[in-house]
Amino acid sequence: MGRTTTTPALIYHDCYSDLQLPERHRYPIGKYRALYQRLLAAGVPASAFITQSIPANRQQLLSVHTAGYIDALCSGQIDPKAMRRIGFPWSEFLVKRSLQSCGGTINTVHAALTHGIAIHLSGGYHHAFADEGAGFCLFNDLAIAAREALRSVDKVLIFDCDVHQGDGTALLFEGEPRVITASLHGEKNFPARKQHSDWDIGLTTACDDASYLSSVDESLRYLLHLHQPDLVIYDAGVDIHQHDDLGLLNVSTAGVRARDELVLRHCVDANIPVAAVIGGGYQRDLQALTDVHLQLFAAAFTISQPALADAIDQQIANRAV
Repeated sequence: MGRTTTTPALIYHDCYSDLQLPERHRYPIGKYRALYQRLLAAGVPASAFITQSIPANRQQLLSVHTAGYIDALCSGQIDPKAMRRIGFPWSEFLVKRSLQSCGGTINTVHAALTHGIAIHLSGGYHHAFADEGAGFCLFNDLAIAAREALRSVDKVLIFDCDVHQGDGTALLFEGEPRVITASLHGEKNFPARKQHSDWDIGLTTACDDASYLSSVDESLRYLLHLHQPDLVIYDAGVDIHQHDDLGLLNVSTAGVRARDELVLRHCVDANIPVAAVIGGGYQRDLQALTDVHLQLFAAAFTISQPALADAIDQQIANRAV
């Protein structure tokens, strides 16, 4: 598969935070640029970032979505009710940004197969189905990237730790043995109607660090041993955090860091490339939210470049003073 190192490749595009949303909109669109800037400020070199990723093309979208849905969404002819389910006002730039982010996750998969670890500073739009979107998700980048990966590998594990079940991903790969879907999510959280992943863990409200980390560890050990995937796509959503506005769990920042280190180390120890996306996170305090998302990057650098991990940790500590 061409994997050469565990030094992570980072994927980003300036357009991720450029979408104009109504005032007080629930989606924290500024977090992508804030995260990028904080990483640069911590000393992560600009050369670590792949910033010219190619937007997803129609053929790649068709590997997951119906032609009718793609055409209606891209042309702006989609039913307004369908856009309300998605949660964004339609705009040409919204579609452009979504295609770019989807392409970024595809890029992350390719980079993981070369570098061992790759992280996308976006992604995780797992509520998109074949013919409709929902929950801020237009195109299912995880599913499209998994389809793209199958051009190079035989089996992919999508390990989804966002607090909301990856319902779109689960249904899209129902009956597809080459893609294993796993979701560890809040049982009482969105979506109300859950789909059947290959592996579902419904976590109780106010689940704490110990219970959460035990579920993650046991699940991943079992899935890696049973399925022996050639690639792991990891949704590292931080809406599990105790201060997340939409999470309902009680996982601390240290718990998020421990989860990310656990997942990445399991994959590295098993010599399995891992492509991570940052997933959901909905604290209105953008800097606090960015601190939690930074745990994934610190965890990745802990494996290969501990000095950078320390620099990220120190920057977070300095901000808190």
